[in-house]
Amino acid sequence: MFTTMNALLQQLKKRRIALGLKQNDMMLRVGVSRQQYQRLESKGNPRLDTLALIAKGLNSELMLIPNEKLSAVQAVLDSEHSGIALQSSKPAQVKQTKSLSDDPWQDLFGDENEH
Repeated sequence: MFTTMNALLQQLKKRRIALGLKQNDMMLRVGVSRQQYQRLESKGNPRLDTLALIAKGLNSELMLIPNEKLSAVQAVLDSEHSGIALQSSKPAQVKQTKSLSDDPWQDLFGDENEH
């Protein structure tokens, strides 16, 4: 549990920095003082409602990912982070490269033109 909490706190910090936010900015976004947020980010053990509020302030969502799906989710996140676009598996079509952030629903239900 301890290493999971540390990983979560590191994710919060990385997300805040990626958004170009300072700890002081969190007061305006979620109503948490800089001192409270600093303590939470360094060694906190936030309640679930506090964590949900902070996630919202960081334009993020909390998710419970089953262990058997974790590697697939991580692969999607890694490919998005590295700029690798997912492509359709249909070789006859011209492939468009879109990242999941551009079209998170791509190919979810197959090709819509196959009717």
